[in-house]
Amino acid sequence: MVTVNIDSKYDYWARIYNQYWGAKYCENNLPPFEYLLQKYHIHQGANILDLCCGTGHMAQRLIEQGYQVTGLDLSEAMLRYAHENAPNAQFILDDARFFNLPPTFDAVISPSGSLNHIMTIEELQQVFMNVYNALLDNGVFLFGLNLEDAYTSWNGAISDGDVKDDFAWACCDNYNPVGKIGQFTITIFQLLEKSWQRFDITNLVRGYSQLEILSTLESVGFKDINVYDINGNLANSECNKFAIFAGRK
Repeated sequence: MVTVNIDSKYDYWARIYNQYWGAKYCENNLPPFEYLLQKYHIHQGANILDLCCGTGHMAQRLIEQGYQVTGLDLSEAMLRYAHENAPNAQFILDDARFFNLPPTFDAVISPSGSLNHIMTIEELQQVFMNVYNALLDNGVFLFGLNLEDAYTSWNGAISDGDVKDDFAWACCDNYNPVGKIGQFTITIFQLLEKSWQRFDITNLVRGYSQLEILSTLESVGFKDINVYDINGNLANSECNKFAIFAGRK
């Protein structure tokens, strides 16, 4: 057996995301966004950017509802699955922190807490600026984010995994309350050329506070900012696990 340690590169767990998580995240996370798109008058035919689109399950669902969808993700492997799952969407290989698109979108969405992978408020501010620049006037930014208490239950236990004839994996979650940093490690065993190889992938996520996000959105120039709960209802200041933020350009 060969052991290979690699960086936190999303390409290495694209297969897992596509097979086990993409459709589930779509079913769980997209419904309140569908409701909020209507609430903010983003109707059929509108041009939507799916930021950190992953394997394209949400893009396909939105296309089926009559939207024009462009997905952006930094993982080439994720986008290969996305092209299969949403063949009528457009996809861009780029980093949310650095992309530069002209103001052509009626809405930008990021439903699955992907922006928690942005580890500093300064880099998150740059993401917000990139989104702001890509929106048409009066365009809407809708994104889900895990907040400060979202990762407190991560205790080092195995949270997910599976075993196949040529492939096995397990995910283990930890939380550092001092830095408010969550860490999930995916260990993969894969049979390649009659030899088992091990891949260990460590990913970091940060929980933010409502106030941090609200002030950062305001600093970029977003207006009409609101916070919603996981069901798409207006949230109060005690909503501290998962929230959906909305702002207009």
